[in-house]
Amino acid sequence: MDLAAAVASLLSPKASMDPYPAYAALRSAGPIVGTGSTYFVSGYDAADSILRDPAMGTYDSRQLDEHFDDWRENLGVKLFVDSMLRQNPPNHTRMRRLASGVFTARRVARLRDVIVEQVDEVLDELEGSGRDGVADVVAHLAYPLPIAVICALLGVPPEDRGQFRRLAEALTTVLEVRFTQAQATAAHAAAQELTAYFESLIALRRQEPRDDLVTALAAAHDSGGDKLTADELMGNLALLLVAGFETTTNLLGNGVQLLIERPAQAARLRADPDLAPAFVEEILRYDSPVQLTERFAGEDTVVAGLPVPAGSELIIFLGAANRDPARFRDPDRFDPDRAGNAPLSFGAGAHYCLGAPLARLEAQVALPALLRRFPQITAAGEPGRRDRLTLRGWATQPVTLGSRDTASVD
Repeated sequence: MDLAAAVASLLSPKASMDPYPAYAALRSAGPIVGTGSTYFVSGYDAADSILRDPAMGTYDSRQLDEHFDDWRENLGVKLFVDSMLRQNPPNHTRMRRLASGVFTARRVARLRDVIVEQVDEVLDELEGSGRDGVADVVAHLAYPLPIAVICALLGVPPEDRGQFRRLAEALTTVLEVRFTQAQATAAHAAAQELTAYFESLIALRRQEPRDDLVTALAAAHDSGGDKLTADELMGNLALLLVAGFETTTNLLGNGVQLLIERPAQAARLRADPDLAPAFVEEILRYDSPVQLTERFAGEDTVVAGLPVPAGSELIIFLGAANRDPARFRDPDRFDPDRAGNAPLSFGAGAHYCLGAPLARLEAQVALPALLRRFPQITAAGEPGRRDRLTLRGWATQPVTLGSRDTASVD
């Protein structure tokens, strides 16, 4: 595959199926390639340096105004632009500081017991969902577990969880490099529904405050001084909810698929759950749940020896950087024993994913528990890939669970 074909492939609807040959073609042309106003980044060191460079900005309202004068008409786009995902300093610094103050390591650590409890529940549901011995890992594990955990953190009542998979599926299409008018319309409608829901929940938490993120962020909005605007409050709640389980859903689904395809590795993790952190890092590297992000050069610069003019757009393929042979030995081999494993799946620098520790923790608990509960789990047909590249994962994963290991300790 030549360079032009690789770029065309990655920007096409078929990119979600298998982007890795195109990534290899990009890397063969250099860690960063492009001319004029757009550059494509596939090298690990180049990607890492761009993500950590404060002169590199994210796709904010100013950039959108230059390219799409009607973007504010779509509430789905606007919600993310009002969040810290699409903000640069000083707004990003302010929002991130407020969110970090309530999304603390202590609060996440307290969720471990919640995660263990939720894993037990979803594995029971997974077992009970099977028809003719076949169950869907996505529908009954990879989606419900992260939704339950992020809802517990936000303070969303359990009875309200059922609507969020549908809303997130529609809303997150606007995070893709390309999306259709029909998808844009669906994202707008989903954003309206989600905004109405949070408005009612915020009103409730103002009357009945609790130790959760909705209460804390609403209080930050209500306080004087360094606070969130109403639009920023809504945007960041939507971001935390959607990003809080979409990325983790893909991590879990990708992990299950990789382990089913590698029964010897699955047996190792089943026998020794203490290996879970290393396994999760390799899953993140080998098939990243987030495959790309974008930056804009705030000033003339040089990346990996290539001049990049101010205002240039840089599309950073995280999935390609994670397979860079200059950084990872034998990168196309799944190797949980890999030394110095540091994938860029959650980004780097100021925009490093705030929920990364939570996503890792959920996978570290859930994957060994699944394998220990169902040691005979196997694929029951071809899984169905989601039609996405930015958020790469599975739509369906039929499995045969086999006999339950009643002697296992979850």
